[in-house]
Amino acid sequence: MRLFNNLRSEIGRRSVITGFLTLFLALPAAFPAQAQNYDTRAQSAYVLDLTTGTVLLEKNADIPLPPASMSKLMTINMLFEALQDGRVTMDTVFSVSTRAKNMGGSTMFLNETDRPTVGELIQGIIVLSGNDACVVVAEGLAGTEEAFARLMNDRAKALGMNNSTFENASGWPAPNQRMSMRDLGSLGQRLITEFPEYYHFFAQTEFGYDGRAPDNRFNRNPLLKLNIGADGLKTGHTSEAGYGLIGSALQGDRRVVFVISGLNSEKERAEEAEQVVNWAFRQFVLKTLAKKDEIMATAPVWMGSTQTVDLIAPEDLQILFPALAQGEIQAEVVFNSPIQAPVTAGDALAELVLTLPDMPQTRLPLVAKQDVLEGGFLPRLRSSFSILFNRFTGDTLGLSI
Repeated sequence: MRLFNNLRSEIGRRSVITGFLTLFLALPAAFPAQAQNYDTRAQSAYVLDLTTGTVLLEKNADIPLPPASMSKLMTINMLFEALQDGRVTMDTVFSVSTRAKNMGGSTMFLNETDRPTVGELIQGIIVLSGNDACVVVAEGLAGTEEAFARLMNDRAKALGMNNSTFENASGWPAPNQRMSMRDLGSLGQRLITEFPEYYHFFAQTEFGYDGRAPDNRFNRNPLLKLNIGADGLKTGHTSEAGYGLIGSALQGDRRVVFVISGLNSEKERAEEAEQVVNWAFRQFVLKTLAKKDEIMATAPVWMGSTQTVDLIAPEDLQILFPALAQGEIQAEVVFNSPIQAPVTAGDALAELVLTLPDMPQTRLPLVAKQDVLEGGFLPRLRSSFSILFNRFTGDTLGLSI
């Protein structure tokens, strides 16, 4: 037993062991270096391929900036969470305070006698960008807008939005109303993936609340009418922030989420948003690297009933590839070796790390194909002598790919 325990300690000191394989994709043309880079006119930008989790573009993406009405998405997130956990329903009514009624900028034109429902307020915020609706929601959920802003800040930290602070519910200019483009992109991703039953509101092109201000009933998102798969999320504009937009579009099997900010006009914002969407879908293609349950590697097992375990793809493994590229992908299977028995089929044991020229690294999970029980005396003895042999010969532990 002392031998086994000493060797287990030795394993704990070993570095991560990696394996390499090269995958070749025959594509029609040579890939010019940096061709996928996009020189956006936006002062800050973030583009994410949601299907694969690949960041396609980041420009000043982590700088906290004035988000204008794009920060209304955090208010919507708080309201969606209240719907999800049953604190409110779509038919719940909120009262309208004088403070809410007196909000300037974009509004639903609410007054103190109104009792809008949650469903109406969602449309008022998303479609009409109603500052008054945001205050109504804040006061309805937290009592005061100040208390709601504190809840927004706490929730942002819990969600990993580390470059965001909130002072109000509407995005009205304030010193502590700041969000980074990456945080906005992460928030947009959350609204799409966590609240699919409510996401359709972002594609709504108009909302005429009680027939008021008919000229103000249209959604300001310029992409919704272009037939390019755009279905959300929110525009923003103040003199400090410039013109911005967080958008999403779905084409085929791919969804892209993007944020642009600091543009000079509505026209420039509309042009830039359309160009970003076209670039993201035209310059990259989705490739299936491995099918579900395909064996990608075999790894050694410490003290198991068998000496190895197969590592398989838990689902179809897909990677985003530059459309004009040809050549090789460098792939590295990374895991702590050897793996400690017992192992249960489906355990996440390794990662397939993929590196393409001029692209961010992609990491995909690999799982155990089969159970491996703890071994008896002879398998444990065999493992011990294998480790001892490798210690004295300098060989790596038996990784095969």
